Amino acid sequence: MNLPFAAAGLIAVASLAAPAAFAEPTAKGLVRQQTPATAQETTTAPGQAAAATGQAASAPAPDTYEILGKEGKRIGEASFTASPHGVLIDITVEAGALPPGKRGLHLHEKGDCSDHGEFKKAGSHEGHGEGKHGLLNPNGPEPGDLPNLIVLSDGSAQAALFTNLVKLDQLKDGDGSALIIHAEKDDHISQPIGNAGARVACAAIK
Repeated sequence: MNLPFAAAGLIAVASLAAPAAFAEPTAKGLVRQQTPATAQETTTAPGQAAAATGQAASAPAPDTYEILGKEGKRIGEASFTASPHGVLIDITVEAGALPPGKRGLHLHEKGDCSDHGEFKKAGSHEGHGEGKHGLLNPNGPEPGDLPNLIVLSDGSAQAALFTNLVKLDQLKDGDGSALIIHAEKDDHISQPIGNAGARVACAAIK
C-alpha cells in the first residue's frame, strides 16, 4: 500500500466533511464538526428540562393525614395522591411505634379513629363483600385491600403503594374512610380480614 496516498485520502475525507473555509482540515475540521452536535444537545436539554418542570408543576398535591397509635398519639403520617387510575399512598411510621414484621393494612369505610386502641368506629373494609377479602382471593379483592406493611426492627416503616381498586374521591366521600394497620400480617385469603388481628393504628381520611 502507498502509505502517503492513504494518509492523503484520510485527510481529504476530513476536509470534505469540514466547512470549506478551513485551511487546516485535520484537527480544526474535526473540532468544528462536533460543535453543531454539542450546540444541539445544549439547546435540547433546556427544552427537556422545561417539559419535566411542566409535568411536575401539574402533578396533584397529596392529602396528608396523621396516623394515630393505640394511645391516640401521632405515630406517623399517610399521604394520598389521586391518579387517573387509582391512588398513590405514601406511609411513614416513626421508630418504636409498631412491632417488627408484616402488618395487615386496609382501607376502611369510615373516617373515624376516635375510639383509640380499638378503632372499630372505622367500620368494615372499604367496599366490603362477603367472602371477597384478599389480594390472593379468586373471588376478590375488596376495594380496601392493600399489601402488608413491613415494619423494620426499630419499629419504623416506610411504604409507597398504589391501588387501582378505589379512587381518592371515593375515600373522601361524605363519611370519609380510614387507613387501618393491624397487629398481625394479612394472609390475603382468610375471611373476613386475612387473620390480621386487632386494629393497632388508624388514619382518618376526610
